[in-house]
Amino acid sequence: MIWKLLWLFLIYSFAGWVLETVLASMKQKKFANRGIINGPFCLIYGFGGFFITAFTRELTGIWLFLGCAIVASLLEWIAGHLIEMWYHERWWDYRKIKWNLDGYVSVPTSCVWGILGVFVIKIGNGLCMSLYGMLPGLISRIIILVLLGFLAVDAIATLTILFGHSKNPERWIAADRDIDSVTKKLGAKIDDVVNRRITKAYPQKQHTESEEAHPEIFAYGCSFYKIVLLFFIGAFLGDITETIFCRITAGYWMSRSSVVWGDFSIVWGLAIAAVTALLYKYRNRSQQFLFWMGTFLGGAYEYICSVFTEIVFGTVFWDYSDIPFNLGGRINLLYCFFWGFAAVAWFKIFYPPVSRLIEKIPVKIGKIITWLLIIFMLADGIVSSAALARYNARSNGIEAENSFESWVDKHFDDERMAQVYPKAKKVG
Repeated sequence: MIWKLLWLFLIYSFAGWVLETVLASMKQKKFANRGIINGPFCLIYGFGGFFITAFTRELTGIWLFLGCAIVASLLEWIAGHLIEMWYHERWWDYRKIKWNLDGYVSVPTSCVWGILGVFVIKIGNGLCMSLYGMLPGLISRIIILVLLGFLAVDAIATLTILFGHSKNPERWIAADRDIDSVTKKLGAKIDDVVNRRITKAYPQKQHTESEEAHPEIFAYGCSFYKIVLLFFIGAFLGDITETIFCRITAGYWMSRSSVVWGDFSIVWGLAIAAVTALLYKYRNRSQQFLFWMGTFLGGAYEYICSVFTEIVFGTVFWDYSDIPFNLGGRINLLYCFFWGFAAVAWFKIFYPPVSRLIEKIPVKIGKIITWLLIIFMLADGIVSSAALARYNARSNGIEAENSFESWVDKHFDDERMAQVYPKAKKVG
């Protein structure tokens, strides 16, 4: 499955580059190499095809169209925010189109993505898989790995240059005196070429104002350290909230943790971190705006998480089939509204004091604590993933094949896993 998805990612990245380049070249009346990297790939189309295939596989009819439109629009909206956050530039702007959201996405363009998504599911994937099937298994995997390697090197080099250019424009031109003069000239040349290529590919790009930096304050504004700490705070509070909610509604205590070590709900942690990063610039907007954005984003996020965990772990962690107005048992309208209320409560009530509290932490101590938490969660995530994988494998009669799997089976047997994940249902 993963090889086929990677194949689709590469094919749609190339097809997207062809489409964007043709349209841009016709508009500018000259060749315009679209996409963020130098190679013939437009990554947002690749990710779009990848995620649409992975997350809309159960949808049909109008729901398929809406699902494709939502997934593609979310990718475009997130990409627009990331570009503005990292480079302080806008590479596209839909503010002249009716029914747009701050110029990042608009209803008309979302409808186009929905139509393209339906084409991908109904026709495109079949054609791509037919081509994939013509290649011998080993050859197809070698081609995929080579192309991914080329794409990774191209992307890392381009992003490194763009990051350096956005944070310190003189970094390449006025390089350190200890660096050889040839290296300085090459660096300045590469920087100039990449920047001119991006300018040609996106002539309508606009510079935006960045938030004023305060290095003396730990995790000021919407910084990396604040987002990470908010993830842990959200993960812990989310687990406690769901545990209490289950006690009130079901009448008994139930673990709602996503990991084997500690009381952390990864879904809630990622939700708090993501909604803060994506809606931070809108935090002062009206409650109605935040409610509907939270409802929409929360529903899409929960649906994606449900599909992701089923694909990766072969496990369903929640099922809303018994609740009215549900979509495949993965989300339901009532809980989507809960996400909306949570977004309003977060930005209007909880975020300001929590943000101020985090910023009171001494800079050095805050950074040390953050990285220790990151290391802990990485280890927790690896062990939890292995435990879930073995939990599912044991249900299919698959014995441990190495010492690590044996250790996992010993410390996280079926009884322990049933306590940690009481609502999890194995599938497949």
